[in-house]
Amino acid sequence: MTPNWLVGACVRGRDDEWTDLMRSANAGDGVAYRRLLMAVAPVLRAGARRGLVRAGQPVDQAEDIVQDILLAVHLKRHTWDPSAPFAPWLFAIARNKLIDALRRRGRRVFVNIDDFAETIPSEQAQETLPAGEVTRHLEALPQRQREVLQSIAVDSVSIKDTARKLSMSEGAVRVALHRGLSALAAKMRSV
Repeated sequence: MTPNWLVGACVRGRDDEWTDLMRSANAGDGVAYRRLLMAVAPVLRAGARRGLVRAGQPVDQAEDIVQDILLAVHLKRHTWDPSAPFAPWLFAIARNKLIDALRRRGRRVFVNIDDFAETIPSEQAQETLPAGEVTRHLEALPQRQREVLQSIAVDSVSIKDTARKLSMSEGAVRVALHRGLSALAAKMRSV
């Protein structure tokens, strides 16, 4: 079965071409092998990026995943059954290599701080707001967001320690922090 992150990547006709190239490559045709790798690499690269994005990871490791996939194809090509289509075999390797990469990195959610930098009140804005007003807006947030903001922004506890203290994953803490800061900034702008 083709993994979700590669669905749509293999246009009808490509699999037949890839299968023929792999058969020729396994018969010793180096040119066919090179053509096969050149044909599948862009599809694998796009699929790896989609898989990383869906997992909440930065796409900077997509090229490493593609290289792992191509190396595995090279090392395991003798295990491919030439009577079977090539794409499902390739995509099974690709799926496993993506999973391996995500496990190595951990299932953290990547939240780029630059994405919400403008929602953090400036130092000038902090000086002009009464503390009671900030507290009132903070208390209006959902409990989880409030606890995360209190821990990180007020008590200066790290994300890792906050996650442990609140029994949350670090990724969930980052998401709650982002959402809490965005909501707090929106509430304070409307004042």
